[in-house]
Amino acid sequence: MALTLDTYRLLGRSGLRVSPLALGTATFGTDWGWGAEKAEARKLFDTYVERGGNFIDTANTYTNGSSERQLGEFTRDSRESLVLATKYTTLRRPGDPNSTGSHRKSLFASVEASLRRLNTDYLDVLYLHVWDFTTPAEEILRGLDDLVRQGKVLYVAMSNAPAWEISRMQAIADLRGWSPLVGLQVEYNLINRAAERDLIPMARAMGLGVTPYSPLAGGLLTGKYRDASPSGARSSFNAGLGMVTERNLAIADVVTEVATELGRTPAQVGLAWTLQNPGVTAPIIGARTPEQLEGNLGALEVEFTEAQLVRLDEASAIDLGYPHDLLAGDHIRAVTRGDLKLEARR
Repeated sequence: MALTLDTYRLLGRSGLRVSPLALGTATFGTDWGWGAEKAEARKLFDTYVERGGNFIDTANTYTNGSSERQLGEFTRDSRESLVLATKYTTLRRPGDPNSTGSHRKSLFASVEASLRRLNTDYLDVLYLHVWDFTTPAEEILRGLDDLVRQGKVLYVAMSNAPAWEISRMQAIADLRGWSPLVGLQVEYNLINRAAERDLIPMARAMGLGVTPYSPLAGGLLTGKYRDASPSGARSSFNAGLGMVTERNLAIADVVTEVATELGRTPAQVGLAWTLQNPGVTAPIIGARTPEQLEGNLGALEVEFTEAQLVRLDEASAIDLGYPHDLLAGDHIRAVTRGDLKLEARR
């Protein structure tokens, strides 16, 4: 069934209503040598909001703070009707070891700076951006809960962290009566389905709404890399990361084939596929031009046949690994159902 931006969904086990596609704003500003100038960024924002979108995603260091500063201007007349989500933990001041990380000092300083840049006195959603493998979970949770109690943050969430750490944090929060986690931001697309192993199932069990980033795998699923010359896209950032492989290009080819059958763009098909996962709440879409954004929003209207979904799944399938493959075996399933006598352990 086709969706619209005002077909709102609940974010995790909260009562917060969000659009089925979030507007990513890492392209707001040209401080990193690419992105949208301020006037273009304003058009992107207006296009999304005028279509009924209410879920805006940014981070404290996106485009060196320009993303948050521009959003502070753009949201001035519509702040209450929007769900603003930002993040903390990435380095804010080179040379200052406490201007990064998940700890309390970094958390409070980052939130205060984000509030100033966003020209608001509260954040709707705050994500821990990157797990630092150093700060105790209790310190993070208590700091987040303090910010909620102060009214500076309404909901807290996680990104780029191990599933076992997140599930442990949710259990601690529940037991101590601290603010629960309501969201999880992970990379998820047809090229990278690793989140299906543990992160997305964990999120569903723990009541976290999943908001995938990079749903088009850095543009790889648009098909633009297939015939690129060595001096072109293959030498780009994605190629440098080793993403432009024959496997990934083959997946992009299937996406293009399905798009042709549906009369849609490969980008729309790639985005629409992420929405098929029942654990996904709202993929995060980015754009540099209003035309790109309009095209991406068309993903809400894509309707697949069962055969097309099977082809996309088979082309991009991953090995879930142990213990998932073991537990999915017919013998194990039969034993756990009591259909077979439990064999002696060898």
